[in-house]
Amino acid sequence: MRNLTNVLAATCLAVLGVLSQGTTQAAEITILGGMGVISGVRDLAAGFQSATGHKVNAVFDAQALAKVNAGAPADIAALNPPVIDGLIKSGKMVGTRVDFARAGIGVAVKAGAPKLDLSTVEKFKTAMRNAKSIGYSTAGSGLMVAEIIKNLGLTDELKARTKFLDGFPAAEAVARGEVEIALQQINIILPVAGADLGGVLPAELQMYNDFAVGVLAVSKEKDVATAMVKFMGDPANAALVRKSGMEPPAR
Repeated sequence: MRNLTNVLAATCLAVLGVLSQGTTQAAEITILGGMGVISGVRDLAAGFQSATGHKVNAVFDAQALAKVNAGAPADIAALNPPVIDGLIKSGKMVGTRVDFARAGIGVAVKAGAPKLDLSTVEKFKTAMRNAKSIGYSTAGSGLMVAEIIKNLGLTDELKARTKFLDGFPAAEAVARGEVEIALQQINIILPVAGADLGGVLPAELQMYNDFAVGVLAVSKEKDVATAMVKFMGDPANAALVRKSGMEPPAR
């Protein structure tokens, strides 16, 4: 009887050993992203988490690049493609750059206000001239907006009615009644309570902010981080990119 008991015990331990070897431990990773990209990163993170069981923390950080350069603990960073290239070259990132999204520019209006007709360049110019006040930032898409307005010859004409908005989504100033309209990336406008997307720039004027990701050299979960980066760049997951108002990258 004792021999039988010993055999059964040994068999159970062997089975448990096989099961434990076949069980994949769920990991936890962190992605750093700034205001221009964090909404898309969060949607993709949720999709990857649901598909794999790994936990993904999508963390907004206005100083994401500085944090990466300082060696802050994280696994992935979402930044503009040339920045990612520089981090790979400097050894701050490993592997290859993966382009995963781009963001176009729209116009925010007060929630419930009529939409704007921006279907042509001339109608866009008319909308800008009719606005009592206009807001945009001095960085990111704001630089693109300034270039567009300059190319249309409207800079001086709109100067007295223009307010520069930095450090927060420009659409929040619309919601608070500080400006009538604001120009910014579509994916930044959409989540703002009290503001609506009033229109999208016509194709002739539209400019895009491109985003890419890479695995950080300090990551302690490089295999999972690499899988996440691949997931973000997979065309099969384009619906998750579009969910936030962004677009898949031009290919």
